[in-house]
Amino acid sequence: MRRFIVLLAATMLAATAVPAAAAAHDDLMEILADHWAWTLKNDPLLATRVGVHTHDAELGDNSLAERDREAADAAKFIARLDALPAIGLTDDDKVNVAILRRSLSTAIEANRFSERTIEFSNRAGWHTYLPDLPLQLPFFTRADFESYLARLAKIPAFAATSTAITRQAIAHGDVLPCAVLGGFSETITGEIKEPTASRFYVPFAAPRPATISAADWAALQARAAAVIRDAVNPAYRAYADFYTREYKCRATIGASALPDGAAYYAFKAREQTTTAMTPTQIHDLGLSEVARIRAEMDALVVATGFKGDRAAYIAMLRSNPQYYATTPHQLMAEAALTAKTIDGAMPRLFSHLPRLPYTVREIPAATADGTTTAYYNEGSAAAGVAGTYYVNTTHLDQRPLFELPALTMHEAVPGHHNQISLQQEMDLPDFRRYATFFTAFVEGWGLYSERLGLDIGLYDTPEKQMGRLSYEMWRACRLVVDTGIHAQGWTKAQAVQFMAENTALSAANIDAEVNRYIADPGQALAYKIGELTIRRLRTRAETELGPKFDLRAFHDAVLEAGALPMDLLENRMTAWIAARKG
Repeated sequence: MRRFIVLLAATMLAATAVPAAAAAHDDLMEILADHWAWTLKNDPLLATRVGVHTHDAELGDNSLAERDREAADAAKFIARLDALPAIGLTDDDKVNVAILRRSLSTAIEANRFSERTIEFSNRAGWHTYLPDLPLQLPFFTRADFESYLARLAKIPAFAATSTAITRQAIAHGDVLPCAVLGGFSETITGEIKEPTASRFYVPFAAPRPATISAADWAALQARAAAVIRDAVNPAYRAYADFYTREYKCRATIGASALPDGAAYYAFKAREQTTTAMTPTQIHDLGLSEVARIRAEMDALVVATGFKGDRAAYIAMLRSNPQYYATTPHQLMAEAALTAKTIDGAMPRLFSHLPRLPYTVREIPAATADGTTTAYYNEGSAAAGVAGTYYVNTTHLDQRPLFELPALTMHEAVPGHHNQISLQQEMDLPDFRRYATFFTAFVEGWGLYSERLGLDIGLYDTPEKQMGRLSYEMWRACRLVVDTGIHAQGWTKAQAVQFMAENTALSAANIDAEVNRYIADPGQALAYKIGELTIRRLRTRAETELGPKFDLRAFHDAVLEAGALPMDLLENRMTAWIAARKG
């Protein structure tokens, strides 16, 4: 009788547990749906890119009051997540909860710092982002063009809000260092052009869509020229005038000089690396990585038979004209050929590849002079936009061709385009497909991807091998230089000298990179932390699985859950290794 009662009780508990578990899952799905709708309302440009057209005529509210409202809403979402019974959630549910909760709590914490009022970096801001909209939004129907014109008409108000926030930042001392702002005004004025020559006019310079009559197309073109002339250009002139007349940069360069700067930088380090590492720990890790990579560089120089040491070899690479393109077209042709060569090797590295293609473009002239060597902009199948690998064609004598293999592996494939486009196509909640980009994962994967050139024989000359090592050294130096500047009182000259002594980067690239670290504290820390985590997990998998290790399966497993914080990536790959063993 006692055994019967126990069995009956167990049966009753199991019967009640199933509905409870289903209810917990359903509650989470409701939270995720509400959060996604909230995200798209707050970011109408994202909504359009993913095919949701409810907010197509909006640019978004960029006011501080709106940011405060969003932080309050984020706290409410966290409370709803915390109220879910863990016992009723699947393993996938728990990962969704952990990722969303971390993203929301990080946004709340970031909003508490006065540095939120810093509206631009030395190389980017709303004024450089908005001219890219023609390459990010869909232009198929008349409604697409109408909503784009409505957005252009809202630029003056958007710019005025940003200017008001920057005035508040100036009053509080949250401003950028003077040392990084050379040529910044040209990134504003460079976008002020005659309407039909403006980047904002690009959709109307394209062939007329068949669904729009010739008369209606001419009317749309006229309206576009008018709104650029009467709204967009005046907003840019006002912003340039404000920057020239009112902006007060600072003489110091470290984040520690900002209000509450030490706490702000410690937060940025945690945010960007998704770890609890302190700036001091990161600095020390950087120094050890620099020493390791320097030894590999020294060994490479010896193996080449070059008559001289590493410094002399790098000096030769920097000064020998045979390693440099003489025209922008030549550099772009080399970049395109390198990209297609890598494309042919992708099936050797992955079982699953994204459907969305990518293209190669020059960085726009208005921003190219002071920006980095290359970057990637994600595409969108819903918007009909390919991913874009942007290459800098200014200062050709500072863009060595032997760096292109590593650069392309990082920015295009198997790096950013491969990872981000796959994430968009995965069977994941929408917020993880389109709006979750932990920098340590995204940039860590990009840096790890550079090393995959070894697996496909891409670095087939000593110069290309040195280019790869120099790029890895560059990211190791970031750990030292970023923390040195923002936590240890380094000068810009110290940072430049450290980079020059340890990398093969050209002088122009080093100056642009150091300016970037100064203007955007902490972001540069993510690359090496993420890459080292992925490399350590691969070594562990190779060691524990032995002949069962499959490189393509490993890469698929790393990418198929989308961007993850480092601790969740560690958990995921630990489970994957255990499953492969079995």
